[in-house]
Amino acid sequence: MIDNKPLNILVFSSLFPSEARKTAGLFVRERMFRMREHANIIVVSPVPYFPGQEIIKWFVKGYRPMPAKQEVQDGITVYYPRFLSFPKFFRNKDAQFLTFSVRRFVKKLCKTHQINVIDSHFTYPDGVAATTLASELGIASTITMRGTEVPHSNDPQKLPQLKKAWSQASHVISVSQSLKNVALKYGVNDAHITVVGNGIDTEKFIPLEKGEAKKSIGIAAESPVLATVGGLVYRKGFHRVIDCLPQLKEKHPNIKYLIVGGASLEGNIEEELKSQAEKLGITDHVIFCGPQPPEALHKFLSAADVFVLATANEGWANVLLEALACGTPVIATDVGGNSEVINHSSLGEIVPFGNHDKLLDALNNGLIRNWERLALVRYAEANHWNYRIQNLKTIFDRISK
Repeated sequence: MIDNKPLNILVFSSLFPSEARKTAGLFVRERMFRMREHANIIVVSPVPYFPGQEIIKWFVKGYRPMPAKQEVQDGITVYYPRFLSFPKFFRNKDAQFLTFSVRRFVKKLCKTHQINVIDSHFTYPDGVAATTLASELGIASTITMRGTEVPHSNDPQKLPQLKKAWSQASHVISVSQSLKNVALKYGVNDAHITVVGNGIDTEKFIPLEKGEAKKSIGIAAESPVLATVGGLVYRKGFHRVIDCLPQLKEKHPNIKYLIVGGASLEGNIEEELKSQAEKLGITDHVIFCGPQPPEALHKFLSAADVFVLATANEGWANVLLEALACGTPVIATDVGGNSEVINHSSLGEIVPFGNHDKLLDALNNGLIRNWERLALVRYAEANHWNYRIQNLKTIFDRISK
């Protein structure tokens, strides 16, 4: 049982790391595990499930890996209850299925552990379910908007659920101003929502000497290197970068593109990316590094001369700060909170989404520019998690009274 302290938080997020999915939702865990200096924390991470899904695994490798029902991570208990969720069908009912599936379990935990705040991540379906349960229990709740709200707000069946959840929450947290603007557009009061971006662990993400970092992963020290870290899905834009490589290698013959990541809940396009590289004749220039543990990422980010995220949608991409902390400038598309992170030309460049020529020019310029790498690191250090946690504590303290 949690000790009797003033602030007892139940973190509610279907995206959270487990032994089955070690890299899922690391940014959620990072934030909330740091909150335990000020609060007692337990985690409920509902797992989508439907009878017969094992059959899909015969055809789709890695489909919905199922964790154990409970894990202890760094001294904090994480529960993984199942909830009914059909692939492709009835997705506008996920929030209702989720609420129904975990209602009894969550209410029991809240009473046993004297929970006074349910802190949910992503409005749909997690925030919808969490604010409903918190309202039934008569306790405070928060929703953190993390990016999926953009496509979900365009769904006429989900939008009313988002709006109800935002109004029902004791407070809404947004990881970027661009996401806050989405909520404001749909009637959320400005005082009801606070922007608190993700932070950076500069003890973990440290800059290594570029040449040595390259050699440590088998690349010649003089080779120009681009890198992208993320789940291998179209949204992240790996294919857009690969499209630029044939022209980039004309000026940078030894260029290498590091693709760091693996399958995610959104899918896995590794084979499609390999096929694309083969058709373009640049197979030798694209290196698939696979998913990497957080403690190893700084090696790949330090090896890159430019980090690129040609993404279609983001809330606040932690990896941008992680790259900067490793002394690597960033080229990113003008979506979500990317321009809020890369807010000065000394940090990198923001390019229009879907504009091949602009992306190509930015990558080429980024590779030949002499960057002030110490300034990049200092900027990242100014965005340390410690500053974010103080802001969050203020919010949690206020609503839990």
